Amino acid sequence: MKKTKVTFNLEKLENSQDILRALAHPLRLKILKCIDDHEITHVNQIYKKLKMEQSICSQHLRIMRNAGVLLSVKSGQFVHYSIDYSLVSRTIKALNRFYGRA
Repeated sequence: MKKTKVTFNLEKLENSQDILRALAHPLRLKILKCIDDHEITHVNQIYKKLKMEQSICSQHLRIMRNAGVLLSVKSGQFVHYSIDYSLVSRTIKALNRFYGRA
């Protein structure tokens, strides 16, 4: 049997890990749905709509922003969040190819 050498780009692997971790949490999925419903929103709107503590909401937003799932723009005292749909779409396509559902 011939062995195949497997190599990984560690930087891309770590980035992919961050993205998947950001998307693999039920509360973060609810936050994404909330942002998707409004196209762009800020933390106050999200935590009030989802009836959660502001600090918890901010922590989840930070995780998704750091992973690149969310885009953020500071406007006055608010940070407005939107979804990076191209990144989410590429992630879904990659997962579908991985699981043979291309």
